[in-house]
Amino acid sequence: MTVMVTGGAGYIGSHVVTALLAAGRTVLVVDDLSTGRRESIPDVPLVRLDLADPDCVPELTDAARAHGVRAAVHLAAKKRVDESVALPLRYYEQNVGGLTHLLRALVAAQVRDVVFSSSAAVYGSTGPDPVTEQHPTAPVNPYGRTKLIGEWLLQDCARAHGLRTVALRYFNVAGAAQRRLADHGTGNLVTATVAALRRADAPQVFGNDYDTPDGTCVRDFVHVQDVAEAHLAALDGLASGTPPPPVLNVGTGRGTSVAQVVERLSDLAGRPGCARFEGRRAGDPPAVVACVDLIGDRLGWHARHSLDDMLLSAWQATSA
Repeated sequence: MTVMVTGGAGYIGSHVVTALLAAGRTVLVVDDLSTGRRESIPDVPLVRLDLADPDCVPELTDAARAHGVRAAVHLAAKKRVDESVALPLRYYEQNVGGLTHLLRALVAAQVRDVVFSSSAAVYGSTGPDPVTEQHPTAPVNPYGRTKLIGEWLLQDCARAHGLRTVALRYFNVAGAAQRRLADHGTGNLVTATVAALRRADAPQVFGNDYDTPDGTCVRDFVHVQDVAEAHLAALDGLASGTPPPPVLNVGTGRGTSVAQVVERLSDLAGRPGCARFEGRRAGDPPAVVACVDLIGDRLGWHARHSLDDMLLSAWQATSA
């Protein structure tokens, strides 16, 4: 059985592909390489396609049939909150349009199992308590709205076409399992901070007047290797006789402030106390922390890595 991984040459995708291969699975990657790196998945067949292009559907269908694809993990999407605020049309075209075209191809190729990369951004502002999957969804930025629409689309197609689906709502993913799998983007807190410190610049912290213990946003940071293993657990769950719920949180259940993350990385760089505080950034909720009881109960998955594991691996993966 082959697993199709869209966005499989990207940061999270390449970790998922590596975990699948280590588990003895056959993998087909679909990626346009706009941000992904071919060298992250050197020995895996790659179909280079832009899923936002409607003309991709026939080729995607043919590839799924030719490679014997029986399950798909969909990670191909744009994911920067600030960029989504500035470029909402691009985000809807890429994230909603891309999923629509993928599902057309999967239905045509009779691929039944789909794991969808969703986000804690679907919750919006949640308060200090860990958020369960039953929490109201009220995303505060276009990125989060595209992910919520994706969840709805997936569930509608499950009902109409007999798909078995689960959406994994990632919290804040960081770290690296190997140097070649490092996150080379700068669109999240950890990578932006590491990049600033490597340049000997002051890392930025956006907003220090939130209603949180130290005034900076609080997030649930989860190691990318743990996230990759959650996808394997989800695929196994879909294939079992008792499939998982349609949405599951993927996090640690522990909140850490932005200031704490930046200070820990600054310590690793030998430059404690060097952060520069800026005004709030549009679209950032004050606190979002996962309740991870459901994924533990239904899939037996639990995050294994600590915050220090995550930050140290992110720092070392970008060393000269």
